[in-house]
Amino acid sequence: MSLSAVFDVVRPTGILDGTRVEELREEVETLLTASTDIVLIDLGETTFIDSSGLGSLVSILKLVRAASRRLCFCAPNAQIKMVFELSSMDQAFEIFESRDAFERSVLPAHA
Repeated sequence: MSLSAVFDVVRPTGILDGTRVEELREEVETLLTASTDIVLIDLGETTFIDSSGLGSLVSILKLVRAASRRLCFCAPNAQIKMVFELSSMDQAFEIFESRDAFERSVLPAHA
């Protein structure tokens, strides 16, 4: 990574399920072709995630790692946190309580 990390934000809204995941994946793929070091998925406007949505996030994590980039999540609601915890994906995903928490924790480390 460069000394000054470049990050881009993806903000899925509403329900993240099988009908929405392809759009999210395409958006992340577009960012990976640019000079993005870190992809931040801001879940603040995401109300619900089902198993296909979770599977897509795992697929996106693999895609980002294969590109030697970093994937972070912020602002998950209680339901999304529970899905992450029950699936143990909270151990694989880098999750921050808020966008501010992400910026305080991640960005100074790369500045």
